[in-house]
Amino acid sequence: MTTQSEGSRGLELNTLRPGSLIDVETKSRHYRIECLGGSSIRISGHPEYCPNPVPAQLEGSMDKAGVVEVGLIGCGKRLMFFLEGRGPVMTSRVVSVQVDSPELASIQ
Repeated sequence: MTTQSEGSRGLELNTLRPGSLIDVETKSRHYRIECLGGSSIRISGHPEYCPNPVPAQLEGSMDKAGVVEVGLIGCGKRLMFFLEGRGPVMTSRVVSVQVDSPELASIQ
């Protein structure tokens, strides 16, 4: 298991193999993300939008200035993903990211 800290740039989704699992804790929720390849994910953790795993597209992380870093899950930033039929979902600020993957390519 690999943990991202507040001081690191973040986790690049494209460094993970399909099947990698990511735990993302935000200020208000805990999300579980399964990488499916590219920006495709399966996500759960929001009681209204995704209480059970649903397909989604990860857009990236947004900083305080509103700049989106595509494909990144970054601590201190808000995660943005798209659900079919729902549109964009923005989380509260990410406080920790953990990856459970023996296939981890690299984390910056």
